[in-house]
Amino acid sequence: MRPISRRDALIAGGLGTAATVAGAAGLWWSLTSAREPAGVGGVVGGAAPVQGAELRGPAELRSTDGRLELTLGAAPGRVELGGRQARALCYNGTVPGPTLRLRPGDELNVRLENGLNEPTNLHVHGLHVSPQTDGDNVFRAVLPGQGFDYRYRLPPDHPPGVYWYHPHHHGMVADQIFAGLFGAIIVEDPDAIPVSTERVLLVSDTTLDSAGNIAAVSPMERMAGREGELLLLNGQSNPVLTAQPGARERWRIINTCVARYLRLRLDGQQLQLLGMDSGRSPEPETVDELLLAPGNRADLLVTATAGEAVLQALPYDRGAMPGMMMMGQGPFPVSGAGALATFRVSGASATPPGAVTSRTAQEDLRTAAVAARRQVVLSMGAGQGMRGGGMAGMMRFTINGREYSDARTDTTVAAGTVEEWTLVNTSPMDHPFHLHVWPMQLINDNGRAAGPVVMRDVVNVRANGRATVRIAFRDFSGRSVYHCHILDHEDLGMMSVIEVR
Repeated sequence: MRPISRRDALIAGGLGTAATVAGAAGLWWSLTSAREPAGVGGVVGGAAPVQGAELRGPAELRSTDGRLELTLGAAPGRVELGGRQARALCYNGTVPGPTLRLRPGDELNVRLENGLNEPTNLHVHGLHVSPQTDGDNVFRAVLPGQGFDYRYRLPPDHPPGVYWYHPHHHGMVADQIFAGLFGAIIVEDPDAIPVSTERVLLVSDTTLDSAGNIAAVSPMERMAGREGELLLLNGQSNPVLTAQPGARERWRIINTCVARYLRLRLDGQQLQLLGMDSGRSPEPETVDELLLAPGNRADLLVTATAGEAVLQALPYDRGAMPGMMMMGQGPFPVSGAGALATFRVSGASATPPGAVTSRTAQEDLRTAAVAARRQVVLSMGAGQGMRGGGMAGMMRFTINGREYSDARTDTTVAAGTVEEWTLVNTSPMDHPFHLHVWPMQLINDNGRAAGPVVMRDVVNVRANGRATVRIAFRDFSGRSVYHCHILDHEDLGMMSVIEVR
């Protein structure tokens, strides 16, 4: 008799059965230690996270002569998370994994070796590359003890920006990312932007039990979209960044969290947004606050002002989960607040940086001919109703009324065309919508027309709201997916298959 899988337990067993299955099933350590609730000041598993250490950046690998080749080993390991020793999942022994630096037109070759005892694979989130065969093919499973050679070719006009990589084997995505499998990809600008320092900042969250294991996750947390008790920046808890007054830094910020929204502020400092996801503005935009849905990235210039400031993640209400008051769970989810980093600026003034040159405006698809208009409906509702004071079946997470199946193609698109999609959220929770391979231009957000060209690969569709996007299905054909980037919702079925041909 084959062991029951996590996916089988969640779908077939409902709350009663699924509650007996470890939230990180298939990982190598034992989860026998009871999860201890967080206390005052972010105490997790009986120990407070260690704060105030100097920020550490991930290791970096750069392309040379138009190519970057590397081996990426996914395996369990012992690492430091929030100043505590933890048993996590790592790429090449670290959390986060190494940062990959590329240029438009480069070839990226990655040998993924699976040292886990469950399947995994690799998704290069946001990159405009082929989804076929050995490209960004999320239908491929790399089995335990096996490896696979991924090959990606970036187009010569690929947008510069901040991207990332992570597993995408359906049913295991949230667990593997929550346990530590993620890393950054930077596509460099053709012309360098003058800055004194560049930082790659990966925001993640997780929960450790008293033994340092990644804690089990309840079925209710999966339905809501889990948020970990440890809020981390490059695996650290509230690290310190130092700068001189007048220095201009470039911060590449990635929200790698499974479900947490990041409403970011850095009061007292001058912030200019270069762009989000693959989108770029012709001129830097002065901002006070940024909202990054799960999967979003920001490319930010920070001009330092003397003093001390805290990079904060402020509370964000992402909606109400139906039935969350049952079983004493409370009215969550609300993405919680926390200090991500402390920015200390002192000393002699830095040499004034050079000017940031204007960039060519991106193509505006609002003037393009539209080949088709579609409606994509994101829904959630009770699976099998209520019995005995609890849910007999898990809540259903669907797109256009269907749960995910890799054997079915849900949307067929003619290659080379532009389509307009209206994304409709019928649920009382936000759902960040992610389309692989082909970026989206935001046209309208809940009745408000977008101003300049806004390009995204993750578009937040607010609770009971809608958004309209246009997509140019150019350069590549093949099968890929679109889904909710609350990754628990994706694993529970809120994903569909698209084929461009």
